[in-house]
Amino acid sequence: MSTSPSPTATVVPTGRRAARRMIPLGIVLATISALVLFGGIVMTAGLGDGGPNPKGIGGIVIGLFMGFVSVMSLVTAWSARNSSVSVDHMGLWVGNGKAQNVIPWQSLAGVGLHWSKVGKRGVKVYSVELCPSAPVDRDDPVLWPLVREEEPLHPTLPRLRYRLPVPASSRVALVAAIQQQVPQLWLGETEREAGYMGVPDRKGHRERMRGSSR
Repeated sequence: MSTSPSPTATVVPTGRRAARRMIPLGIVLATISALVLFGGIVMTAGLGDGGPNPKGIGGIVIGLFMGFVSVMSLVTAWSARNSSVSVDHMGLWVGNGKAQNVIPWQSLAGVGLHWSKVGKRGVKVYSVELCPSAPVDRDDPVLWPLVREEEPLHPTLPRLRYRLPVPASSRVALVAAIQQQVPQLWLGETEREAGYMGVPDRKGHRERMRGSSR
């Protein structure tokens, strides 16, 4: 089995847009956290016009917390900037910038595009839904963040599926590539409720991996 996409695969970047949006936000949060932290230190130590004030400890705690969140946001956005999806005759390859793995077409019962509107402006968010015909490894090193548990399309299918968030700018190219390779698997587009995207089961993944390392 090949360990990389075909040279003729369609490659769709998925991380650059998110990185361009998240990195500036992380920088702004880092700047604000630094100001809050500095203000807390000044108040606690009494470096201003007034004397030492223990209330400044709250500012220090908030500044440290905001700083941690901003640093994590920057690290996550930077590491995901090279994320991409490649589509070839074998399947859909997911790359997180460090490693990649494939979801073979032969392991799927169907592929579709789901979307919902978010916010007052009704901005659409999209995801490619890959519904398996066999059990899913929910702890695959590359694919586990895509695993979601929902009612299957058919009682004979597993509850776990892959949900790949797709930037709106990449949707058309990715859908066209999938339809070209496996038109028989295409399930069409479906509007979903707001918030359907969900989040990876990070806690469960950590617990399962901790148990498997014993």
